[in-house]
Amino acid sequence: MDAIVLKGMKFHAKHGYFEHERIIGNEFEVDVSVFLNLQKSANSDRLEDTLDYGRVQSVVAEVMQGPPQFLLERLCFLIGEQVANEWPEILKLEVSVRKFNPPMDGETAYSEVTLLWPR
Repeated sequence: MDAIVLKGMKFHAKHGYFEHERIIGNEFEVDVSVFLNLQKSANSDRLEDTLDYGRVQSVVAEVMQGPPQFLLERLCFLIGEQVANEWPEILKLEVSVRKFNPPMDGETAYSEVTLLWPR
């Protein structure tokens, strides 16, 4: 199985459980790993024979800049469902969302949630 991986897509967005998170916002990173057969594009060297990862990034941006969500789990789910629905040729999908400096006691670099497809 082949993969296209987008790592560290950065967003300032207003997601979180606490009201101040939805007002001020926070820094997030998203990783998307798409597993599919890339034999056709490997042989043809044609963009139209592969997954347009620019479009994948646009899907992620739409979710991250969309309506505030309380949980990272929800963000992962929304991203994954939209990617999986747009590209039915995907065999497996992994989405991770990180929130930097989460609002908790003690210093924590980030919190992260990862969801896997098929579900």
